[in-house]
Amino acid sequence: MEPLKSTGQSPLKNRVNLKNVDSAFTLKQARMKRQEELQNGIDETNILDWYQHVNDLHDAIARKAIELTEKEMWKEGFGQAPVPYAFVVFGSSGRREATLWSDQDNGMIISDEEHPDKERFFKEFGIRLSNMLESAGYAKCEGKVMCSEALWARTLSSWREQLSEWSSDLQWEPVRYFIIAADMRHVAGDLALSNQFQEYFSSLFESTPDLSAAVLRNTVKHKATLNILGQVVKERFGEHAGEFDVKYGMYIPLVNSGRYFALQHGLKETNTLQRLKKLSTLEAAPSNLIEPCEKAFLIALHLRRSAQMKEDHGVLSSSGYIDQSRLKEKNTLYELRVGLSAVKKVHRNLQRQLRFAERGRI
Repeated sequence: MEPLKSTGQSPLKNRVNLKNVDSAFTLKQARMKRQEELQNGIDETNILDWYQHVNDLHDAIARKAIELTEKEMWKEGFGQAPVPYAFVVFGSSGRREATLWSDQDNGMIISDEEHPDKERFFKEFGIRLSNMLESAGYAKCEGKVMCSEALWARTLSSWREQLSEWSSDLQWEPVRYFIIAADMRHVAGDLALSNQFQEYFSSLFESTPDLSAAVLRNTVKHKATLNILGQVVKERFGEHAGEFDVKYGMYIPLVNSGRYFALQHGLKETNTLQRLKKLSTLEAAPSNLIEPCEKAFLIALHLRRSAQMKEDHGVLSSSGYIDQSRLKEKNTLYELRVGLSAVKKVHRNLQRQLRFAERGRI
């Protein structure tokens, strides 16, 4: 595997060229061109630099899509945005860990300022923006975490009410939504709105005693990755039988663990590696737990990037699985065992914490 520390240098150009982009079609063309550069540069680019370039691309495309959507609505008589708003992202984009084939995970935070056209404008804007992003090559989120959905495009006061509701209902689904919100990252628009969202989110977590245990219950739920003999657990049935699910078998458990520790210690970072490094710097978690997780996470990024991928009219998608031929490679198996050993170790630690927390509630 290539060197894992960011070098600050890369054979790739730093940015996508959007100078002549003036439509959804040319936006997609610009994305496809940059996408090809990033694909071709995989072997020559440090992995952290590569992910930085990829996520810079996604942010730039999103900002241009916003610009084009605003212009389109202006031309069609909707006028300009009646009040300030922020466009934000969640999921892997929120953590700046998105791959080239990541789908949409976004939302809006709209100012509480009064305006008669506010609801009409932003409802239409959210739908058009999501469609613009889809046209540019970003598949719509199957879970409907998008700015076109009322649940994820709200005024700041409505967001506060929703976050409060999620934090007070400790069932699986509301807690899952609350966890999604934990990875919110500002991309465009009024930064103050995003900052206020994050501040309120943090205050809720700190002031709701039972929320930590509820988040932990969600965090420890993941599929088995190593059996009792230390062998990698592969898919047994279906189209991916004999393959390994790197996303849900290694990447997501590490993301969830890093997020939980970060929330416990009030960290504002959303990027998993930054969370782990900050935890290590602050000595907020045992070094013999965090350091293996850092190494495992870098392995997960490497394996996730190299998972099976296909392209359809410029739109990339990936199964997230490592195929059987790669699983026969000694280096791949070694990386999996190293990474999954860290997953198992942190999972046991979190299970112990959950048992302790549950006993305290009795």
